[in-house]
Amino acid sequence: MINLAELRRTAARRITEPLKTVLVKSRLKPNTLTWLALAISIIAAGAIATNHPLIGGFLVLLSGLFDIMDGALARLTNQATRFGALLDSTFDRISDAVLLLGLLILYIISGGTIEMVLIFLALVGSFLTSYVRARAEGIGINCPVGLFTRAERVIILALGLLLNPLYEFSILIALLLVVVLGFFTVGQRLIYVWQQTKSQ
Repeated sequence: MINLAELRRTAARRITEPLKTVLVKSRLKPNTLTWLALAISIIAAGAIATNHPLIGGFLVLLSGLFDIMDGALARLTNQATRFGALLDSTFDRISDAVLLLGLLILYIISGGTIEMVLIFLALVGSFLTSYVRARAEGIGINCPVGLFTRAERVIILALGLLLNPLYEFSILIALLLVVVLGFFTVGQRLIYVWQQTKSQ
């Protein structure tokens, strides 16, 4: 069976490997990269809200890259802390909300009712995906399963934005995927935790 968590770690290593030397020489703190990732997400949301999907898509990917690099830098320089992990997770949730807010503003202006509903569902799904795992760990159960995590959400959303100048329904399709796969992952994690606890 394919280990998705291991695949994600491998992909992250391959992305950050060429940047290791630059990261170390930069003397940046991991938390600085975390803040930069959030700042770029806010700028991306502004670009999306003002109907600049190409710029927004590029910035979403750039924010995702910084989000990967902060953890890589922390491990590489032995600066990993529990607070850093908490800050990273917190800012990830804020970034998710901010990006979807940018889309919501865009569709409030253009009157896209279906898209607005999907944005709400995408926000609920993205928060529940993280919450179920965190709550499981809070009751002492490791929850390593999950088909569709934040990494996949970022990539799908960025692709929807980048392709929008070529295909007008690309954002709608991206939102549909985020909603369907997000709630699938919520169910997947709930079932996993239930299986782990049903004998208790």
